[in-house]
Amino acid sequence: MNKVGIIGAGISGLFVANLFKRNPNYQISVFEKNNSINLEEGYGIQLSVNSVRLLNQIGFNKFKDNKKFNPNKINFYSIKSSNKICDLDISDFNSQDCKYTTLKRSDLVNFLKMDLGDLIKTNHNISKIDQENQKIKLIFENNEVYECDYLIISDGVFSKSKSLISNNQNQPRFNKTLAIRGTLPNTEKIDCKSISLFLGSNFHQVIYPVNPSGDLNFIAILKYNLSINEQKNHLLFNDNNFIKKILDDIPLEMREFINEIKQLKIFPVFVSNNFFKLKNDNIHFIGDALFAFPPSFAQGASQSIEGAYELFKSIENKTENSYLKNRGSKIRMVNNRSKFNQFAFHLSNPLTTFLRDIFLKRLVKNKKFLESYLGKIYR
Repeated sequence: MNKVGIIGAGISGLFVANLFKRNPNYQISVFEKNNSINLEEGYGIQLSVNSVRLLNQIGFNKFKDNKKFNPNKINFYSIKSSNKICDLDISDFNSQDCKYTTLKRSDLVNFLKMDLGDLIKTNHNISKIDQENQKIKLIFENNEVYECDYLIISDGVFSKSKSLISNNQNQPRFNKTLAIRGTLPNTEKIDCKSISLFLGSNFHQVIYPVNPSGDLNFIAILKYNLSINEQKNHLLFNDNNFIKKILDDIPLEMREFINEIKQLKIFPVFVSNNFFKLKNDNIHFIGDALFAFPPSFAQGASQSIEGAYELFKSIENKTENSYLKNRGSKIRMVNNRSKFNQFAFHLSNPLTTFLRDIFLKRLVKNKKFLESYLGKIYR
């Protein structure tokens, strides 16, 4: 029996653990540095059909209907004019039991950890990773030692495990944007059954339902530069004066939403520069530890799930040496489209904004374009 060690109990780590748990040829342990799994109550995520299809393999299709929502379209709005630009029908990519889904991150994490029980080891902060012959030795700060045949690293964009292996050579970079997150009460100001995307100058925001009750998730991305010291100063993002300064930079037209936000959180967005490649076929990265995208394509969670599944199948089929090559092409596609979306969403010149809106109205009705731009990701 092969032993699999998984560092990080986020979405990708928990999902891949569920896959290995269903194969009797593997024994797994999931190591989480904190004393409990971070649920971040309230914050939402979007799951396109490519990831929902894979989650259904571990029973997501039977997950409580009152804990998730299936929006059928994305409404695009101009912040400047407050007018609706167009809408995109995302239900075209749905099937009977596989639909575009939004839900609270905490509800997805609770679903993913439901069957893992004591396979999840909390308070296990990695301090050293050694390789002896074909075995990998994990040494934790609590002095516990775990030996495994495969190591899967899924401890996020600031992966400590990756830093240990790479000698801090593969660090994420600041995306020159801030994320503003929170929750909103049900409101008549927007269509609460759809995803609402507001486009503005160096700014965009997304509001969407996370359950049939009408609870709403709010996420905004603001172009903003920080010094290196500011990027590292975690206390800064809890400072009331700094928070006020950031909120004052948000377009006046959006203040009506900002004033109603609960559980407000502001943080800098970091993304990956490239892949960190190991010659060792027994150590692999998934989720943001592998590659973190700009948050402008709503594919972070879905790509984490898809990548975790591909890694599981490659280990199961003894083709793990081709995992990164196959995953890399998809990651590059999603990353390029995420960067382009951010560029297009944040246009500020009146002429280019006018032309963008004209093209957007045409493209959302162009089936051939949608199949190429979205279908290659979603299917």
